[in-house]
Amino acid sequence: MIKKFIPVAAALVLGACDVADTTKKNDQAEAPAVRLPAAREGVVTDRFATLALSCIHREYPNKISHVLNSDADARTPSSLTPAFYGCFDWHSSVHGHWLLTRLMKVDPTSPFTPVILEELGKSFTKENMDAELAYYGAEGRNAFERPYGIAWYLQLVTELHESRATEPQGAWRETLRPLENAIVAKVSAWLPKLAYPVRLGTHNQTAFAFGLMLDYARTVKNAAFETLLTDKIKGFHLGDKNCPIGYEPSGEDFLSPCLMEADLMRRVLSSEEYAAWLTDFLPNIPADGSADWLAPAIVLDATDGKLVHLDGVNLSRAWALEGIAQALPETDSRRAALMAASEVHKETGIKSVSDSHYAGSHWLASFATYLTTKRGLVQP
Repeated sequence: MIKKFIPVAAALVLGACDVADTTKKNDQAEAPAVRLPAAREGVVTDRFATLALSCIHREYPNKISHVLNSDADARTPSSLTPAFYGCFDWHSSVHGHWLLTRLMKVDPTSPFTPVILEELGKSFTKENMDAELAYYGAEGRNAFERPYGIAWYLQLVTELHESRATEPQGAWRETLRPLENAIVAKVSAWLPKLAYPVRLGTHNQTAFAFGLMLDYARTVKNAAFETLLTDKIKGFHLGDKNCPIGYEPSGEDFLSPCLMEADLMRRVLSSEEYAAWLTDFLPNIPADGSADWLAPAIVLDATDGKLVHLDGVNLSRAWALEGIAQALPETDSRRAALMAASEVHKETGIKSVSDSHYAGSHWLASFATYLTTKRGLVQP
């Protein structure tokens, strides 16, 4: 069992998403002592809330992506980034916090709301966020969590911005603003230098991150940032054709390169323009309403932090397929097959979200929440 006093050096060797195999009993023993209400029967988001609440303040095991500038930087995760140190890594902690803000907004009468407020209040303090800003702005960290983690941070801000008329969400939104401004400034400086899109199925993929960033820019009405993103997105992808979706997924994907790009492009094109673009980009989407043209990914070892990524690809494919379908004209014959495939992937993906193994439980609930609450379909 990994104890809380584990040194940073030992935490570093765990590797990206390679959570050590642990039993469910050991996972629970490491979880913070949070008194949770019983999940309501048939309310799947209560299960997601439970998973996030059990990890946002759980420090170990932990994998930090950390540039050390001196011996003084050899510190514990909670002392380096005191708001977002749980859930195994910074980006999972951020979208775990997002999950809770999202559920609090879409289900305000939930019995989980009081404990969510209490736990988020522990994270969103001025002291914690000052430390997060200092960490992000330190030497050698220009690429910290770029683009995946910082895109999720902007999605978290989006959620709070939409809830800012309510307290304490309004105060939290302001507390998170300095790091938000620093992130936007760094991304705005980076985008003109980015010569090519990143078409991976993991954290460095640009399509998914750009979608979250664009939704943020529109929500907070940052026209300059929106224009910068839109120009880059169109420059990268308007001419793309024949995406090789048959080669997907790769063995460690949690994002589909083809479907995330298609889900991104619906945000910057009219319905008619998008339908024509999609014909060139994914020419083999069937018109017969079938679902078997895209099979869900298979996970053979849910304790393996990399292999379990494929549970995430099923969830992210499901929301992308739904977004693609809804962006097409109502008369488009491809909509039925897109939605049929989405439902199959959704069913498979939701079944995988459990507390059995921390390798998946520390992050899959966020993807499931993004899907089931239709966050990506709520356009500013």
